Amino acid sequence: MLELVKAGGWLMMPIIVCSVMVLAIIFERLWALQTRRVLPNNLVAKVWSLHKNNQLTDVQIDVVRESSPLGRILAAGLLNRMHSREVMKESIEETGRQVVHELEHYLNALGTIASISPLLGLLGTVIGMIEVFAAIVGAGVGNPAELAGGISKALITTATGLSVAIPAIIAHRYFSGLVERLVVRMEEEALKMIDIMQGEREKE
Repeated sequence: MLELVKAGGWLMMPIIVCSVMVLAIIFERLWALQTRRVLPNNLVAKVWSLHKNNQLTDVQIDVVRESSPLGRILAAGLLNRMHSREVMKESIEETGRQVVHELEHYLNALGTIASISPLLGLLGTVIGMIEVFAAIVGAGVGNPAELAGGISKALITTATGLSVAIPAIIAHRYFSGLVERLVVRMEEEALKMIDIMQGEREKE
């Protein structure tokens, strides 16, 4: 493995750095985007239970806010539960935009790495080929085996770059889709809470 890194030249170092970053982002996002962490079970039901029992104090709202991304969105609506449906919805949407931005954390970096890794590999190959042709100009083609070895070394960076880019693209697509699904479910839960709260107010 070390021989391949040496053979690929100095451009192997940024590609290796990219691979480490990809792994770190993948593991971090897998942890952060767990459904149970983003969308705790029965959170709306718990909030409604607190409200019905007149236990929905500012302290309890803070607890809800700190519990999860969904909790932050619900807490924004709860702080405006005595106002109209439109006010509640607007406050939830404003907080929701911030939460979505946090859920997409590092995804831009992942997409960037997926784009530049194969380009770094291609650049390494081009540099390697330039060196091979420079050797041909200087010493001719008397040793085809040496030239073939030089070409194979030049292609190592491309193979390495693609090996980093392919998992990065897959991970980026997966996490983007996961965030979209989580956002849709959070919207559903928030609207459910609005309907419950506003329905109760209308009855009163």
